[in-house]
Amino acid sequence: MRIDLHTHGKLSKNSDFSVDYFTEMVAEAKVSGLEALALTEHFNTRHFYDVYETLDRLYPYNGEYYDADGLRIFPGMEVDIQENGHILLIGQKEHILAVRAGLENYTAKGSFIPFADLLDLAEAWPLFKIGAHPFRESTPLYELDRDLLGRLDAFDLNAKDMYKTGIQTCRSQVETLAQSLGKPVTAGSDTHQCLQYGSVSNVLDRPCASVAELKELIATGHYTIEISPDLPLRVKASVMLKKVMKRLAKLEAASLQGV
Repeated sequence: MRIDLHTHGKLSKNSDFSVDYFTEMVAEAKVSGLEALALTEHFNTRHFYDVYETLDRLYPYNGEYYDADGLRIFPGMEVDIQENGHILLIGQKEHILAVRAGLENYTAKGSFIPFADLLDLAEAWPLFKIGAHPFRESTPLYELDRDLLGRLDAFDLNAKDMYKTGIQTCRSQVETLAQSLGKPVTAGSDTHQCLQYGSVSNVLDRPCASVAELKELIATGHYTIEISPDLPLRVKASVMLKKVMKRLAKLEAASLQGV
């Protein structure tokens, strides 16, 4: 089963969750060869709860994942921590929403939850905890306390970072960190825009029907990471298109305000 473990369903944090936009994302994810993805939308995105309320209307949910016309969507979110890092949490919808409720007082910049407190909160549920883009300059997770890093389940090999710093350099950094802590590495496109799907993926030895099974397959090494040879082109095109779409959205908003 081919799965992307770091994806977003909105163009940006400030945009509303659009059914048309997301269904197009789903279609393109399937075209790219994905059979599953973890939807790790930012925990402090605009109207976070709208995302899952809308998915509940769009697709059947079996207690583990949404079936989006054959694409398995595992619930999740990306959480900012006080120490300038990002953590991906993936699990059953009820567990993700329970943790999100516990973060209600930590959504504003400058008041994010401390890393240790987030881990305590997340460990109350059987979640898959991944350290996102650990060597990104703005969120240097690798610098944090190793005992806390050791409580994570994996580290994110991120398509955007590979585009920026080079595939081999980024992969070496993340793999060295993960190996030093006895943790696996997982691949995530970090896409906000459909062109980035397929840039990286995790290919599991067999299909999985739950996050617990997914976590076990990753922990026991029953998967490989595939990096597309056209990753730089996919990410560059996605970044450029995202900028254009955000500008158009601002112009449209300004036009509506002027009416």
